[in-house]
Amino acid sequence: MEISGIISAIVIGVIIGVLGRLVVPGRQRIGILWTIAVGIVAALIGSAIANAFDVADTDGVDWIEWLIQIGLAALGVTALDRSKAGRR
Repeated sequence: MEISGIISAIVIGVIIGVLGRLVVPGRQRIGILWTIAVGIVAALIGSAIANAFDVADTDGVDWIEWLIQIGLAALGVTALDRSKAGRR
């Protein structure tokens, strides 16, 4: 992977992570670095799922792929928040 690919994955991960965090109601007890990590993982897995269902490359904005990625990020943020809440 080239440097531009790594940088774009981080930028997209930040956006997906923040959007996923905004979808989850209430306060989350995770930091911004965890949000970015969840966003990057959600973006990668969401892209793979979108490719598997052949909805990744459409004309215009890939809304279905974005929704899959944001949904996965919301699930990841919720799971991480609940795992941290159980330790307290």
